[in-house]
Amino acid sequence: MIYQRHYYQYNQLFIFIIFLLQLTACNKSKTSTKEAGNEQVAKTDSVFIENYLKQEPKLKKYRATTMLFYRTRNYRLGWFKKDKLVPQANTFLQVVSKASLEGLNPADYKVKDFNALFKQYQGTQDDSLKQRLQQKIDVALSAAYFNYASDFYRGTVNPRELDNIEWSVKRNKIKLHKALQTILRERNSRYPYYQFEPLHEEYDRLRTALAQYREIRKNGGWPKIVNVTNSLKVGQTSAAVPLLRQRLLPPNQAIVNRPDSLVYDAELVKAVKDFQERHGLKPDGSLGKETLRLMNVSLDDRIDQIIINMERWRWIPKPKEMERKHIFVNIPAYELYAKDKGKTVFNMRVIVGKVMNSTPIFSDKLEYIVFSPYWYVPYSIIENEMMPHLLADPGWLERMDMEVVQGSGKATTPVDPYSIDWSAITKETFKYAIRQRPGPKNPLGDIKFIFPNEHEVYLHHTAAEQLFNQTQRGFSHGCIRVEKPVQLAEFLLADKPQWTEQTILEAMHAGEEQYENLKEKVPVYIVYFTSWVDDQGGIHFRDDIYGHDKELEKEYFN
Repeated sequence: MIYQRHYYQYNQLFIFIIFLLQLTACNKSKTSTKEAGNEQVAKTDSVFIENYLKQEPKLKKYRATTMLFYRTRNYRLGWFKKDKLVPQANTFLQVVSKASLEGLNPADYKVKDFNALFKQYQGTQDDSLKQRLQQKIDVALSAAYFNYASDFYRGTVNPRELDNIEWSVKRNKIKLHKALQTILRERNSRYPYYQFEPLHEEYDRLRTALAQYREIRKNGGWPKIVNVTNSLKVGQTSAAVPLLRQRLLPPNQAIVNRPDSLVYDAELVKAVKDFQERHGLKPDGSLGKETLRLMNVSLDDRIDQIIINMERWRWIPKPKEMERKHIFVNIPAYELYAKDKGKTVFNMRVIVGKVMNSTPIFSDKLEYIVFSPYWYVPYSIIENEMMPHLLADPGWLERMDMEVVQGSGKATTPVDPYSIDWSAITKETFKYAIRQRPGPKNPLGDIKFIFPNEHEVYLHHTAAEQLFNQTQRGFSHGCIRVEKPVQLAEFLLADKPQWTEQTILEAMHAGEEQYENLKEKVPVYIVYFTSWVDDQGGIHFRDDIYGHDKELEKEYFN
């Protein structure tokens, strides 16, 4: 009886275990069916990616980004849906084939014969081979995209890796693997990655200008203006006039048969003034030496100039950064632009560093304003410019409204300049500072705008306001003098209502140094663009005052 009871219990337990096994099998079956019911997900793996890219010299450079892209998607393929290539694959290949529109070389991005691979994939019936081809095509497309997008969005030249390229502006930190996810419609973005479009409107305008100038070259280029011996003025005649018409006027206006065809008339004067305006010259309509020099710069050189300035826009941070309130100084244009919400609020002329004291190209954040500032003289100026005066007569400092001090802040104390052996000092042994008191002799003027940086460069007012009337304004030791300091102060202190135009002027002329911190730091971009397109579509060019274009051209066109 006991035996039968145990047998019954064991039998029940056995049935229960079988039931559990069947239930588990059923659940597994349901899971598999669920997975199978969804779109079949084709995958690759890290080993395949690693081995494949090792065999592709032009693609292995993008191994890290390619691996990151697949790792974040659990190694799912990106360019296939239900075993078919997504439309973005062909769109991408079309974009690459037109890379010359961007000033890029299409041959640099045709790293695989994708059309042959697509044809092979479509023609095979072998499932194993088809699966392997899927992986090859997918990984190759992703790496090829990173190859192209890295140049298109971040630049073909990395200025931070080259000593001869001056550019320390905040980096464009675009994440290429996320850009590709956007293209494949797997994430949303405010940026036009879907259309393979640039990030900056200024770049887009230059791209249009590049196409226009290439069209001019295709149609025979522009003539060299010769046979102008004197500065040509309105009403005068010259054999050069027909060439000027061809150079400056639209085709339908350039060739006109008329009796006064050699007269430098009002229509042509207007065209010359526009040319002068767009090339940083005084727009007087007079055909002088400088106007002729710039007019005869070759078309090929202007095309190259447009291309390298497009390259510089690839280095600029994404529009989100540029939509914040910020200050944008373009050195070759001698212009400052106060910007907010992506728009220029106002602009003003500036004075920048002389060639020997060039203004550095960098970005930082403006933190505070100093009214009625002291000017602390850099040691380089003491050594190179002031030393003869100091050796001859230390009392010269007082006549220049200057003083020698030691310490800082409230602990600053004056030092008798006659107590210093000026003939023995060096940069290392000079433990003092020379500063000029606030007032009309102070080269900083009445206000300075500080963004602490290693270059010791800042924005400031100047008493020498007549210099703003010059077209070429490279006069400083590196700092940037601003034409309208009150307007700039109002812009920066707009969130502090106590700072009105009146209170700003009072602080500037108080004769006593006063600091005012900004509520929020304001980015400052000091950049170098020698070509740009204005809101009306006018193409501007400026001289390469520091030789930076020349250095970039060497790297870019190599």
